[in-house]
Amino acid sequence: MTKLLSVGTILLSLTTSVAAAQTYTTADQTIRQIWAEGMSSSQAYKLAQVLSDSIGPRLTGTPGIKRGNDWLVATYKSWGVDARNEPYGKWKGWRRGTTHIDLMTPRVRTLEGTILAWSAGTGGKDVVAATVILPEVADSSAFVAWLPQAKGKFVLVSVAQPTCRPDDNWRQFGDSASFARMRAMRDTANTRWNARVAAAGYALGLGTGTLGKRLQEAGVAGVIASRWSNGWGVNKVFDSRTDKVPSIDLSCEDYGLVYRLTENNQGPTLRVRAESEFLGDVPVFNTIATIKGSQKPDEYVMLSAHFDSWDAGSGTTDNGTGTITMLEALRILKKVYPNPKRTIVVGHWSGEEQGLNGSRAFAADHPEIVKGLQALFNQDNGTGRIVNFSASGFTTASGNLAKWMSNIPAEIARNVNLSFPGAPAGGGSDNASFVCYGAPAFGLGATSWDYGTYTWHTNRDTFDKIVLDDLKNNATLTAMLVYLASEDPETLARDKRVFDQGPDVHRPANAIAAGPQSWPACTEPLRDYSQYRR
Repeated sequence: MTKLLSVGTILLSLTTSVAAAQTYTTADQTIRQIWAEGMSSSQAYKLAQVLSDSIGPRLTGTPGIKRGNDWLVATYKSWGVDARNEPYGKWKGWRRGTTHIDLMTPRVRTLEGTILAWSAGTGGKDVVAATVILPEVADSSAFVAWLPQAKGKFVLVSVAQPTCRPDDNWRQFGDSASFARMRAMRDTANTRWNARVAAAGYALGLGTGTLGKRLQEAGVAGVIASRWSNGWGVNKVFDSRTDKVPSIDLSCEDYGLVYRLTENNQGPTLRVRAESEFLGDVPVFNTIATIKGSQKPDEYVMLSAHFDSWDAGSGTTDNGTGTITMLEALRILKKVYPNPKRTIVVGHWSGEEQGLNGSRAFAADHPEIVKGLQALFNQDNGTGRIVNFSASGFTTASGNLAKWMSNIPAEIARNVNLSFPGAPAGGGSDNASFVCYGAPAFGLGATSWDYGTYTWHTNRDTFDKIVLDDLKNNATLTAMLVYLASEDPETLARDKRVFDQGPDVHRPANAIAAGPQSWPACTEPLRDYSQYRR
């Protein structure tokens, strides 16, 4: 009889061998137990599959993120961990429905695309209209004079790429002169298009921006953009300001098709049916889980990852994998280290994609945690194995970090590059919300896996991009670091690296400056969508 195995069973069996070999640098039994639990009894696959496939994307202000918040709380409570959804403000409520986009003339083709976040739909009906390209105009007055020609039409507002083949494909197979000509063509097209948008007097931002809003006021049928991410079949998909007509992102290939048909007067018409619903202002939450400290309850070790995502994909690597790293790490700790010396707190932040709003609000609302913070570990750059760990500009604390890493099994530690004293985070992810107060908050940097091109804010950020071995590694490493930080007899010093206007003594004179040249200031969180501008 043939036995059928699930995908999850196959993947788990393939990674079992990882747990078989390890080289401990310490006799600490808790470190050994964390390794065994994290590598041999990992729940990372199961947790990631539910989060990515069943809950899916978690755009701030949508039912999806609230469903995810509730799932986190229920999951923690099932492990005996105290957890809550803590409100920090309100946001524009919005529900995504289905999007169907078809080319109707001069031939029929179903197109790949979706409406942007917080875009209006088509009101439950098909909208069929011709297309027109954003014109080249001398100035904003000329653009306003042109606007009546766009009424009732879909307006194309992005540059049409000369090719949707990635550059590395051209390098591998193309003639060097041909590649150079293509790059020059692409650079020229982008430059000219940016000038075209600027001359109109409005901005696209990362979606359709104020330009889309102005086109809506002129009575267009919809706004069509394409923000190609320089890879095969992948687009960055952000948000819109159109609340009466749809703002659509089309794939690079399909946008180019519609653009060429329009440019060559070959009569393209599109049929669009898009569903969305505005839900008014809704409360937004951070999910917080806590294991109370047994000896120093007013000192804290934090696990940190943003929970929100953009919603054209599943939000799997930005930042579902960071979420699972922290969720699984706390599961491990609850099992093998249930009575920590210091209080352990996990923060699953909302609103990161709109400016670190959830974590900034938490830091502002909990000065006692900022004051008592022993260490915070944040992960937010994809599914890859953690390979970089910086002291974030804390000079004396560098010694503690080095001591902790010396206790990590060689199979994990040998992949990690330590950077001392490093530089403080300037705002790229949620550790910046704490480090600006001078609190020791550290980012855990991972290998690329082409994150910037293929999954960061894209329509391809889906479950299949997870690298399970790396995810297990990251959860295990994070659990060990939290344990070591909690047990450390020393409270981390907050001596900060001094940046001045002169040469940086920690960097070679001929090196390119990296990181901020002064300690970053804290930024007030946005607690209301009306404060948000893109």
